[in-house]
Amino acid sequence: MMLAALLLAAQAASASVALGALADEVWEFRVREDPLLATAVGDHRFDDRLPSMSKVDLDRRHAYNLAALQRLTRIDREALSASERVSRDMLERELRDAVAEHGFGAWRMPWNADSGFHTGMAHMPAHVRLATTRDYENYIVRLRATPEYVRQQIHLLREGLTAGFVLPRAVLPSFDETIRAHVVEDARASVFYAPFTRFPAAVAEKDRERLRTAGLAAVREGPVAAYRALLDFYLAEYLPGARATTAAADLPRGAEYYAWLVKSFTTLELTPDEVHQIGRAEVARIRAEMDTVMRKTGFTGDFPAFLTFLRTDPRFYAKTPDELLKQAAWIAKRMDGKLPSLFGRLPRLPYTVEPVPAHIAPKYTAGRYVEPAMDGTRAGIYWVNTHALPSRPLYALEALTLHEAVPGHHLQIALQHELEGVPAFRRASGIGAFVEGWALYAERLGLEAGFYADPYSDFGRLTYEMWRACRLVVDTGLHAMGWSRQQAIDYLAGNTALSLHEVTTEIDRYISWPGQALGYKMGELKIRELRAYAEKELGPRFDLRAFHDAVLANGPVPLTTLEELIRAHVATAKTRGLTPSSGAE
Repeated sequence: MMLAALLLAAQAASASVALGALADEVWEFRVREDPLLATAVGDHRFDDRLPSMSKVDLDRRHAYNLAALQRLTRIDREALSASERVSRDMLERELRDAVAEHGFGAWRMPWNADSGFHTGMAHMPAHVRLATTRDYENYIVRLRATPEYVRQQIHLLREGLTAGFVLPRAVLPSFDETIRAHVVEDARASVFYAPFTRFPAAVAEKDRERLRTAGLAAVREGPVAAYRALLDFYLAEYLPGARATTAAADLPRGAEYYAWLVKSFTTLELTPDEVHQIGRAEVARIRAEMDTVMRKTGFTGDFPAFLTFLRTDPRFYAKTPDELLKQAAWIAKRMDGKLPSLFGRLPRLPYTVEPVPAHIAPKYTAGRYVEPAMDGTRAGIYWVNTHALPSRPLYALEALTLHEAVPGHHLQIALQHELEGVPAFRRASGIGAFVEGWALYAERLGLEAGFYADPYSDFGRLTYEMWRACRLVVDTGLHAMGWSRQQAIDYLAGNTALSLHEVTTEIDRYISWPGQALGYKMGELKIRELRAYAEKELGPRFDLRAFHDAVLANGPVPLTTLEELIRAHVATAKTRGLTPSSGAE
């Protein structure tokens, strides 16, 4: 028995060391290959570089991921601790997804109607560290690297045109605005020049004029020139070559690609048809609740008439951008005060409320969360879209705020950044089914925290839940069942009180980013299912704060892994009582 125990301990130690070494190696490879990722997570060794997007480098990364996956599968999962098994499962999923994505050739379409490399690059001035003279010099070098970076992306987009792996023409009206915003006559008007209009105290006065001059030239010859070349390519080649169809099934290996996307984005073994049917059932359930709340408002007309009323009555819309921002901030601050009743552990890092940047606002959603810097030097940001105010209803603002700020994205992601004793890749991981599923679950938590007291606001909450349920129907409908763009627009518009502008923006997002929208509702359903399980199993011993802490304790994990963790949490709670969890169960 003594020898057997020693052998088991040796095997566990060997597996643990192997996993730790591989996880560290993979992370180091990722930050070296993607300097923008390195900057975002607080690793400033590569702040003067941009990623190489040459096909040679893409293939080299693919070969590395394949080799790393093979090494990972040789590590005995059963010899690992509970926390290490989570790390192994997450790393395996990330590597398998990267290998599959490369195999499908998704690199040929590095943008969609919502975002892409060109919008991501435009966030760089706000997200790069600019605290010292050296930081500014690195930034200038990075600016000068943008023409080559964009040239490589254009080459990939051309490969997509040749292969038919290209965006649908239907989603491209006004898409060029996200490029034109950066083609300015005076480089001083560029978002990339903004850091040179103000300097931190650590930048000596004697260096500032030199940096301004060098920065102005770098912006003119870097991003401005790069975006001008991108615009020329887009207008002359990409827009004319965009496909007439909208379904992912019409892409090369499209049906197989979409089936993989469904599993990848939901982290569940589901088919498009199964997701579609789940969505239909959720739409029917939520619609019954919406009808009940509609009657509480005193409205006597039918459902379509109520939607028209909500979309057109001025009382439901802010008159100025400041009014919308202040209302969002007030909701967020009220929720801050409710958090201790719902969570045992809260993050240290704060967040702020800002408008969506003007250069992306016209094609952007109602709000978005921008992650804080992992080194704690930049707070989280809750973006509120103040463009087209008649399409930003106040009755949906409580749900939006709870989703994007707290207890949604900010609380979850800030806690994730504070994880201790886990590989670095887990603090930066973003599994959409968990991240977005949690944020949708967080909207519902508002009911338990005293929000949605006004029936219009409660209808807004249901509209947001219905919106995510409709995504299951329209995304699968569009990409696997032959739905037209107009059919999808009509379905979303007929079942929610979203503005018609937002309906169209959202449908174009789903068309151009297949599968991504499925994670929200599937993740929320899994979290609610696990909560119901814990409540039933624990009865009067169920502690909501402890349950929430357990869900968030490991950061974003695949939904199958989350189920294992919560079942273990419940089993432990049965035997020793409940305390807020602070680590892997």
